[in-house]
Amino acid sequence: MAGIDVRDLEITFPLYHGDARHLRAMGELGAGTRFAHDARNRVVVQALRDVSFSLKPGDRLGLIGGNGAGKTTLLRALAGIYEPVGGSVTIRGTIGCLLDPQLGMDMELTGRENIRLRGMFAGLTRQQIADVEDNVEEFAALGSFMDLPMQTYSSGMTVRLSFALATAIMPDVLLMDEWFMAGDAAFRARARARLESLVSGADILVLSSHMSDIMAEWCNRLIWLDGGEIRMDGPTQAVLHAYENRS
Repeated sequence: MAGIDVRDLEITFPLYHGDARHLRAMGELGAGTRFAHDARNRVVVQALRDVSFSLKPGDRLGLIGGNGAGKTTLLRALAGIYEPVGGSVTIRGTIGCLLDPQLGMDMELTGRENIRLRGMFAGLTRQQIADVEDNVEEFAALGSFMDLPMQTYSSGMTVRLSFALATAIMPDVLLMDEWFMAGDAAFRARARARLESLVSGADILVLSSHMSDIMAEWCNRLIWLDGGEIRMDGPTQAVLHAYENRS
């Protein structure tokens, strides 16, 4: 049975000379960001601290908070991209990621080669890979670019291929950042219909977004992150009300 258990999760990033000013200027660090020293006496950013929660089949969790609150960091920790320096992350079931459009892509390979490689990593049979390839090719609508290296793609083309591939295989646990709403209006309309099917089919959803209407429609629980810590965890409407009326 699919599930997520996060216990006392802590994620830190080493901070080198000048990084703090650069990150603050870029808006990557929230106002509540804390700094500390690790075991090697390096200055580190405490991106997540003492984060704990559990999810079971049927849970649709939304992550809200300002820039630098830790939403994307938490998604990446759940995806196994960031390794905890404290606590633990346990996930049961297959994982589907709609995070960075280039995540898991080899930009030197063609779009078609990336599809086949992803299918092999997912343990699909040759026929299943062929079916996924047809599905992705039709949805992404890249034409002849499907057989060109991805480094020749525009950002919009990369998003379309990444989205089509990530949504072609139904996962038990779906991790999603709001980049999926990028693209032109026609693509967004097609993407929404495909996403709704994926969201309804996945056992567990974890979604980060600034869009309250999406949260209200798709999520039955929200976690409000502030400075890398959980400020509130509860039913969607209650947390949204508190967040939107914060002082």
